[in-house]
Amino acid sequence: MRIEITIAKSTPLPAGALEALSKELHLRIDKQFSDSKLQIRYASANGITVLGGNKEDKALITDILQETWESADDWFDPPS
Repeated sequence: MRIEITIAKSTPLPAGALEALSKELHLRIDKQFSDSKLQIRYASANGITVLGGNKEDKALITDILQETWESADDWFDPPS
């Protein structure tokens, strides 16, 4: 399964956040989908695409993304 997450350029993340988000999502998604490939990048709008999965897979990945985003205080330590 291939997962692509796009983040709107108009809302840039703090330095190091994209890499930290990618790392944390890899850890969380690999627990459920060991054969997945994840890509996160800036684009014109926020979005999520799941190729090779069904509706339930996309819903679960969306939930994982939301939980990860909401728990950023636990895993993201911005550089000083």
